[in-house]
Amino acid sequence: MMVQQTTPLFDSEPNTQMYEYRLSLEKVQAELLQYGLTSNQSRVFIFLGKYGAKTATEVCKALKLPRTETYHLLSALQNRGIVSATFEHPIQFVALPLNKAIWILVNSEKERVKSLEQMGKGLSELWDNVPTFDSQHDEVEEKFQMLQGANQIQSKITELADTFTDEFLILGSEKDYVKLYHGELFESLKSKKKFRFLSACSEKTAYIFDDLERKNIKKLDKDIPNHLCFILKDDTELLFFTKNANSPKEPFAMWTNSKSMIYSMKLLFESLWMNSKNEGKNKDANMRNAHNVTQK
Repeated sequence: MMVQQTTPLFDSEPNTQMYEYRLSLEKVQAELLQYGLTSNQSRVFIFLGKYGAKTATEVCKALKLPRTETYHLLSALQNRGIVSATFEHPIQFVALPLNKAIWILVNSEKERVKSLEQMGKGLSELWDNVPTFDSQHDEVEEKFQMLQGANQIQSKITELADTFTDEFLILGSEKDYVKLYHGELFESLKSKKKFRFLSACSEKTAYIFDDLERKNIKKLDKDIPNHLCFILKDDTELLFFTKNANSPKEPFAMWTNSKSMIYSMKLLFESLWMNSKNEGKNKDANMRNAHNVTQK
């Protein structure tokens, strides 16, 4: 009887209240994938979270999963720390509240990353102990790398910003710059002078440049397409976005050290820079100007 009561949520038909609930939970399921759960792990967690303690048999029947897979899923969720089991017989499984489950998953990922960083040091030492047997080092080959997703792209941007020595150039839309700001890129550039930004930011988002030298920032003309975005490092590396923050799809970018592509983008940047206006003065300068007007 209990299984029959729980089944409609996952098999509900359109134009019903249950169907609206189903759509909401499908969105939750899709988001849980970002926290490292598989699709079926997410379904089991949601089922337990919304219908309370259940036995493995009840989970199996309600979600129409193979019995063996159900036990594997429940075991995996227990290992992740977001599902617990009772001592009674038959054993019942209970899901943690969603906010607590997310906290556990996030902190588990943080610990995993810390562990990887520590392992990386040892791996580098082992790697360096083995000599390189490729004798062809004379000429650096031109290469490219395709990057998909915000995390991969942000990691590459951080690498470029941390290693540039000559100049760091960015051209992008308002949404691109807001993402870069929240990605803490500007924080690393505060102490550096060798950067220039061509920005399409409006007055609404001009605050993101408050801690930077405004002389290094110019405003793009409104006629420039808002899907254009690229980053140049030291005239040696280019990160070119084929789908940037204005795209409804996942961001996509190409990194390359191609001299011809870098030269072309540098020419474009310099041409637009010459024909663009300064973003504005530093806040201190604005205050001084206002003070002078008042004195007059």
